Amino acid sequence: MKYKLTDETIELNGKTLFRIQALKDFGDVKAGDLGGYIESEKNLSQENNCWVSGNARVFDNAWVFDNAWIFENAWIFGKAGVFKNAWVSGEAQVSDKTNISGNARVSGKARVSGKARVYGNAQIFGNAQIFGNAWVFDNAQVYDKARIFGNTQVFGKTWVFGDASVFGEAEIENGYIE
Repeated sequence: MKYKLTDETIELNGKTLFRIQALKDFGDVKAGDLGGYIESEKNLSQENNCWVSGNARVFDNAWVFDNAWIFENAWIFGKAGVFKNAWVSGEAQVSDKTNISGNARVSGKARVSGKARVYGNAQIFGNAQIFGNAWVFDNAQVYDKARIFGNTQVFGKTWVFGDASVFGEAEIENGYIE
């Protein structure tokens, strides 16, 4: 085992979350380091280098595995999955049946929900929102107050920013949308 649940708990939406503590060195984590909060061991794999740190919270049926990191004040919940080398940080929230994977980064106050997918080297930050069945991947960036939803796919070297909203059945590749 690489971590254990400690006796330190917080209450969140009627659930008890436990602070975790590393039992051995792995990745950038040292034995004895305190991590963030999880509801149960089903939320964080005991394998590889995945970790929840700071005041980050993972609960419900959400799961973190492979080498994914959840840190600062991020929340992962619902049936969301964060895996491979993905990072979720800041005050970002990932929920519902969302998957964040590859080398994707979700940060700031971004929200990703519904059945959305963020993967590859995609970056979602600021106050951006990705929801519905939207997919953001490759090297796409969505930031500021931009919103991507519906069955939209944003990929390639696309930047969506400002107050832009992209929705419907759109496929956006290699462009700038403000």
